[in-house]
Amino acid sequence: MPDMKRPWPGKRDLLRLALLLTPVLAAFGALALAILTGTIGEREEDVRVDFSRRVDVTLSEPVGGLTYAYLPQYSHSVSYERHHRIVEFLRQATGLPIRQVYPDTFEDHIKMVGDGAIDISFVNPFVFSKLNERYGAQAFARIVGIEDEGEFFYGEIIARADNKAVQSLEDCRGKRWIAVDPSSAGGYLFPLGHFVENGIRKEDFAEVAFAPGPGGKQEKVILSVYSGKYDVGTVRNGSRALLEDRIDLSQIRVLAQSRKYPNWVFAARKGLSPEALVRIKAALTSLTPALSGQAEILEAARIKAIVPAVNADFAPVRELMTLLEKEGELAR
Repeated sequence: MPDMKRPWPGKRDLLRLALLLTPVLAAFGALALAILTGTIGEREEDVRVDFSRRVDVTLSEPVGGLTYAYLPQYSHSVSYERHHRIVEFLRQATGLPIRQVYPDTFEDHIKMVGDGAIDISFVNPFVFSKLNERYGAQAFARIVGIEDEGEFFYGEIIARADNKAVQSLEDCRGKRWIAVDPSSAGGYLFPLGHFVENGIRKEDFAEVAFAPGPGGKQEKVILSVYSGKYDVGTVRNGSRALLEDRIDLSQIRVLAQSRKYPNWVFAARKGLSPEALVRIKAALTSLTPALSGQAEILEAARIKAIVPAVNADFAPVRELMTLLEKEGELAR
């Protein structure tokens, strides 16, 4: 039976024990380290590291697959909400790795197509004409819009309803005009053509400005007119509805509408794989609101249907561009 009266070891005894075990533990640790690192029997030279000489290395993994972009007439969030379902559908229907990218401006979009960074573009017919002329992009499908839009769309010339100085198109002379972008069809080119047809030129305005910053340009034009910063604005039809929850739209008057022109187009960059293009075109033109699940895809994009297209379908837009060039109102 153990002696319960035996005292516990004192501090001096514990210290003596630790001193005896330290060499053993140290040797065991060194042996374990050598086994793990595989350095038994080897001797390495000391290496001096100079931290004053260093190179920063950035590792990046290239992203593959095909790219799809919606011309940034609206904010990136609107572009995503309207078209991410189309992109997902294309991935599933074609088996191709397709992702949506977001150019900041119209010119960024055009340049990215020229650089081969955008494979499939959803653009207005004015931008398509530029892409075709500059970089050989090809139209392969176009949309039929919802409601009264159909296969055509147009531009609107707007002003504040209570602006007594702007009650008619003729009143736009001498006023400040804000447009969406120099490459916007409904937000600039079509209204510009309407002004010229009615004898009003750019030089007749006190100022011609374009909506600043990336994305959301249609909204910015409407808000600029609503706030009174500009007297006259031009947007594509249907854009005012985007702000129905933010402003009193009854304060925005439509002074005039432009002619109607062929609707938006799906275009492929020059050099895109013919096989990939065939699969993408077949998938897009197969979308129908009659099939379960596809109605939501089209409704989100504000598209009634997608039909085949060729470059010649957009001749009326090129004719307008040629007319405005001759009048000195447009430079390509």
